[in-house]
Amino acid sequence: MTGLRVRYHGQFAYVEEELADGDRLPLLRHRYNGPASTWGLGLYLASSGKYENQILPTGLPIDTAQEALDCACDLYLNY
Repeated sequence: MTGLRVRYHGQFAYVEEELADGDRLPLLRHRYNGPASTWGLGLYLASSGKYENQILPTGLPIDTAQEALDCACDLYLNY
């Protein structure tokens, strides 16, 4: 991995992993829910090519953007 790329569209922020060869791997979609500290998480599912809303490790459907990113990295990147 060489870094993360974030692009924005409406209420969503899409996060992709940048690989050394220039390819990008979709990881997650943050959904803005109003207050700056509450974001929803949608994980990218390669099997369907879509993002699916998730419950975070806190047991809630929303949390901070950092908590959502940490959850996705733990699942996909083993960080």
